[in-house]
Order: sequence, then C-alpha cells, then structure tokens
Amino acid sequence: MREEIIPVGPDALLGEAARLKVQGWRLVTLSCTEIDATTVDLLYHFDKGLKLKHLRLAAAKASPVPSISPVYFAALLVENEIQDHFGLTFDGLIVDYKGTLYMEEEALKTPYCRYSLRPAAPPAVQGGQTANPTDPAPDPPHATGSGDAGKDAMRP
Repeated sequence: MREEIIPVGPDALLGEAARLKVQGWRLVTLSCTEIDATTVDLLYHFDKGLKLKHLRLAAAKASPVPSISPVYFAALLVENEIQDHFGLTFDGLIVDYKGTLYMEEEALKTPYCRYSLRPAAPPAVQGGQTANPTDPAPDPPHATGSGDAGKDAMRP
C-alpha cells in the first residue's frame, strides 16, 4: 500500500478535496491531533485502489476551518465529532450540531484537548449540593467537645 501526504492551507483545502473527488478518491476519515494551546493538526484520509492520500492542515483553534462536507457529504459526521472533541469550528458545514453531536450542551471541556477552549468544569458535587471552592468548609460534627454545644450533642 502506498501513501502520500500533501500539506495544504485553509484556502486550498476545499479545492484539493474537490480535485481528489473528481479523480475518484474516496474519503475514509479525518484525524485530529492537538499540537499546542493554539494549533491542531488535521489529516484528511483518502483511498483509491489500495493507495492512500492524505491532506494535512495545521489549523489555528481560534479560526474556523473550511468544511469539506459540500464535497464529501459524509465528512459532516467526523467534522461535527472534531467540533465536539477538540472545540474547533468548521465553516460551511452542511449540518452543524454546534458541538453537540456527541457532547451535551452543558459539557464544559473538550475531552481530547489538553488546552480546552471551553471554561473549566464546575466544582465537584458533594452530598447532593454543588461545592463552591469559595464557601467555607462546614464544621465537622462534634463527637466530644467542650462547652454547651458539645454537651447537647452527647445527650440522648
């Protein structure tokens, strides 16, 4: 099996995908890897006659990436998945779930990003109530103690 990796910029991505489709290449899937706090690496995988061809795009997290779903309709699923898991946005996405294909609207962290674009998750729930890190810690129950409060706690 032979493969080829072609670096592309955001402006050339849609045109390259269209060229591959006209030449008979089928879209296999996309891969996304976080590079650092501001950049991800997108690989678009194509197959034709047991040969692989990949388009590689280094994308800024804060900028929308052109969607290839107008050319390869099925790309809408994996592009929506990448939006959920990496916090990217795709411009021109045919069906846009806006980060809720797999993730709930309340999800506050993109799970596959060390550097999430979403705010940190809320504090953990303790005893049925949400713990607020700025609230003072509750007083522990007194098993033994001095003063009237300790005596009242010991009475039957």
